[in-house]
Amino acid sequence: MKQLTLANSFTLCGKGLHTGNMLKAVFNPAPDNHGYKIKRTDLDDQPVIDCLADYVVSTDRGTVLGRGDVTVSTVEHALAALYAMGVDNCLIEVDGPELPILDGSAVPYVNAIEAVGTVEQKNDKDFYVVKHKLEVADPETGSKIMVLPDDEFSVEVKINFNSPVLNNQYASMEHVSEFAKEIAPARTFVFVREIEPLLAKGLIKGGDLDNAIVIHDSPADSDSLHKLAALVGAPDMELESETYGYLNPKPLAFENEPARHKLLDVVGDMALIGRPLKGKVIATKPGHAINTTLAKDIRRQIKRQDVQAPVYDPNKEPLMDNNHIRRLLPHRYPFLLVDKIIEKGDQYIVGVKNVTTNEPFFMGHFPQEPVMPGVLMVEAMAQTGGLLVLGSVEEPERYSTYFMKIDNVKFRQKVVPGDTLIFMVSFLTEMRRGMAVMKGLAFVGEKVVCECEFMAQIIKNK
Repeated sequence: MKQLTLANSFTLCGKGLHTGNMLKAVFNPAPDNHGYKIKRTDLDDQPVIDCLADYVVSTDRGTVLGRGDVTVSTVEHALAALYAMGVDNCLIEVDGPELPILDGSAVPYVNAIEAVGTVEQKNDKDFYVVKHKLEVADPETGSKIMVLPDDEFSVEVKINFNSPVLNNQYASMEHVSEFAKEIAPARTFVFVREIEPLLAKGLIKGGDLDNAIVIHDSPADSDSLHKLAALVGAPDMELESETYGYLNPKPLAFENEPARHKLLDVVGDMALIGRPLKGKVIATKPGHAINTTLAKDIRRQIKRQDVQAPVYDPNKEPLMDNNHIRRLLPHRYPFLLVDKIIEKGDQYIVGVKNVTTNEPFFMGHFPQEPVMPGVLMVEAMAQTGGLLVLGSVEEPERYSTYFMKIDNVKFRQKVVPGDTLIFMVSFLTEMRRGMAVMKGLAFVGEKVVCECEFMAQIIKNK
């Protein structure tokens, strides 16, 4: 799957939820591997903040990103729309410290993305594949969020409030294709009892019945009710103590709209991983704090090893078995070092080598401590790269590839009998005049055991 960006720019204007100021946000196409970035155009040096969990500085009624003294808040709805609509690269320009709240949902962003469309880019999407259970919990609040291995990105959310109006609710999204119609319309919500404390903290100055679901579920004195009715734009009669419920004139989009909005927030916060996710997210009583804590944990794993090992299922039919490989490569025993190809794209290829105790090189390297020679790991990656290059020509069996140069070779861990080597080789540059520059990584399990860069030339056989 190729990376996507917007086909054209679009602009959305509206009130800020917390500042109450009118804001303009411009969403622009961005190059490959750019990710999501936000530029504050209202500041002299127009600083740019990467939309990554590393830069989350606050989660009080929204996700706030910051670098130094520069912050931008209420980013989760826009990021959820970009993420769910498959957009990988976008530069957002905003003329204030937050993105506009609009109607409190992600629909305006989704509609704008659909209106301008998206375009494929050159590079492949770089998925973060969940291979084992990840979990974060907060015993004080009872919040918990986990991610389980799955072939797609899906989310389940359960919420529980001590409220006679909003108690237990559940929402799910089995596939991101459901987001636009089933999740994006869900609006943010607030309880009447929360409004005064939030205003005292300098928040929700722009909140009203047009951009948030307001829930009245607890008694209050007459003066407080009159004051709060004016703040949210609700008639006094709708805030009578005995009349609990939703105050908005616009009916709920879904019976479980609050739970769906919490799911929307989870999607927006997962966008801060910086990569599309393959995994099932299950959240109980989620909030921006617990969501972004999980995103930060995943970011730390990404930093420890920038490239994940490819997923290898030995039961899956290979793209190329050994007989197919022998038709393309001239190598034969004892020098054919690729057993099968399990995955291939325009820019990369994944190969497998099962290292057995019967390998001929173990007789002398070393008899008492068998270790696979590093040069043979490099050779195996080169053979895998040769299969990638040959995929770019017609009648590949009439061509051969030859080493021209090897750079930046690193051996990180020894390889011994019983190991399964997984090679991932990708182009670093476009092929020019039959020359290809590639990068190879060799994995055993999740660990990189060898890496190198090499140049190869493809030549037609005489």
